Amino acid sequence: MRAIGVLLVVATLVACSNPSVKPSPAVLAALAPTGKLRAGINLGNPVLARRDASTGEVQGVSVDLSRELARRLGVPLELVTVPAAAKSVEALKSGACDIAYVAIDPARAVDLDYTAPYVLIEGAYLVPQASPIRANADVDRPGVRVVVGAASAYDLYLSRELRQAQIVRVQRSDEVVAAMLAQHLEVAAGVRQQLQADARRIAGVRLLEGRFMVINQALATSRERASGAAYLDQFVEDMKASGFVARALELNGIQGAIVAPASGK
Repeated sequence: MRAIGVLLVVATLVACSNPSVKPSPAVLAALAPTGKLRAGINLGNPVLARRDASTGEVQGVSVDLSRELARRLGVPLELVTVPAAAKSVEALKSGACDIAYVAIDPARAVDLDYTAPYVLIEGAYLVPQASPIRANADVDRPGVRVVVGAASAYDLYLSRELRQAQIVRVQRSDEVVAAMLAQHLEVAAGVRQQLQADARRIAGVRLLEGRFMVINQALATSRERASGAAYLDQFVEDMKASGFVARALELNGIQGAIVAPASGK
């Protein structure tokens, strides 16, 4: 029954798709040099992907986009799963994967070529219930320690923006709340959906209203693959315009993330 459900999801999403021009040999060489598309899938961001606890299957909007891209390229798909965004970047730089789904940040642009964003998500703060911190503006104060996932989009952003608060890093984004509580830190920063899930299962914490940043999620490849990057640009625009991204978010039960607007890129 599970296999039938997956096939129905795939069929629904393919119906949203409107295949573009057949990829050139140069595009295939750039995006599938091994004869298959190796897609880096970050399991540390629940908006993008997750592993089904009962089946072990990896699913999510980034998985759906990867399947569609592989279909258009006419090659098999290999999912390269990683536990954090920083590992996605490392996999691209090392050549362990051909594409990955990462947040746009100038620090990463040195090595990566991004598409325009396909989805927008919010960075938020979570604090202990008894904390005197009531608003986002209260976080950047002396004596406040903010725990983040190392090399995540919000780590890179807060490292530039915070002037008085101290940043404490953990290896995985889904560990920030546990680290905040275990180490008696003041604030956990992360993707809103992850923090909301943590707040539902952990007593004694609360999410601050609003956001401290918008995270622009894009499809990326290494800068050495210019032909592939141009193809990915058009692919992402097609996926947004056709309704594929919106439908993938809906089918995967993702709330609070929005499809990015069309790009003039």
